[in-house]
Amino acid sequence: MAKKSSLPYFLGKHHHLETKNFMMTEIKLQHGTVRLPAFFPDGTRGAVKSLDSFDLESCGVQGIVANAYHLASAPGHSEIRDLGGLNKFMNWNRPILTDSGGFQVFSLIGENSKFGEIQESQIVFRPNGSGEKIIFTPEKCIRAQFGCGSDIMMCLDYCTRPGSSGEINRKSADLTVKWARRCKNEYESLAKSRKNAGLPRIFGIIQGGDDKALRAECAAALIEMGFDGFGFGGWPLDDKNNLTYDILEYTAELMPDNLVKYAMGLGKPEEIAACYKMGYNLFDCVIPTREARHNRLYVFDEEYDSADDIDLANPKFYGYYYITDDKHRRDFRPVSKICDCHCCKNYSRAYLRHLAVIGDSLADRLATVHNLRFYTMLMEKLRD
Repeated sequence: MAKKSSLPYFLGKHHHLETKNFMMTEIKLQHGTVRLPAFFPDGTRGAVKSLDSFDLESCGVQGIVANAYHLASAPGHSEIRDLGGLNKFMNWNRPILTDSGGFQVFSLIGENSKFGEIQESQIVFRPNGSGEKIIFTPEKCIRAQFGCGSDIMMCLDYCTRPGSSGEINRKSADLTVKWARRCKNEYESLAKSRKNAGLPRIFGIIQGGDDKALRAECAAALIEMGFDGFGFGGWPLDDKNNLTYDILEYTAELMPDNLVKYAMGLGKPEEIAACYKMGYNLFDCVIPTREARHNRLYVFDEEYDSADDIDLANPKFYGYYYITDDKHRRDFRPVSKICDCHCCKNYSRAYLRHLAVIGDSLADRLATVHNLRFYTMLMEKLRD
């Protein structure tokens, strides 16, 4: 039996999945219409690890997230532009959202100042801790994302760590607003030269840490600039790794209801369900792909006989198990009886376990296909 999840969000006010009836149902982009809510897996460097574009399509993936900062180092923005954009480069015909690089302020510079510094007008990254520098200005960030041919581009922002001081949160909100204005100006300037071509959407990111007044101030300034959608900025977990429900819900309420509300970096299935209830309708994270490579597979409750039976109001609607456990050695069942992914339709738990134990790369591919299909089935169920 798969290990059941423990879902604290179903307690108290989070005990059901009723949502507001004004939520968007789709967004039309250059490379297709995305039905909402949607989950975009992380293809940070222009690839979703172990999968190709055909695998992604077979999983029902509607779009992916790439990262402008990481693509700057390899293969380089000019190479991507000269090769016809990221879609052509990857042979991916569906939407791509490019993150700006602001999260790397948190994940790199926030961890160790040797990896760069935040200046008033730009971010200076030092990928190796010394020597080489990558400078990101708001204008360069937008030009790079145009060169990638992005469907959705994110403004450059200053992402803070959990528990940051009031001074840091103030600086984050102020710089995020200033940089967003420069991003929007650069976007509008470049858009003038593309009169006969489709234009990407541009999203602002609301920062302010756990300070509601700062969040409101940042949101108001960004809304006045006129963006196509908004992301929740900052790390959405507290120092105990629990979802920051209060500030997430408050920030969602600040976002216009007729635009996309993007819960950046989220998350676990129960976190997505909770944030969908708050009004968020676009999600991304590394969980399904990273954990697949560590042999952890997500499955809906084995008591369900079909996808129609999935009950997201059940606090144990899903679980997980590790395919390398000995109990799967002679198990000829699929990973999940209600999953229609390539892995579940064609291979047994026993065979997937065998591939993982001998270290065959096919195990990573099949496990990733399954986990991504689990996430796209979750989106389909939320849409229902």
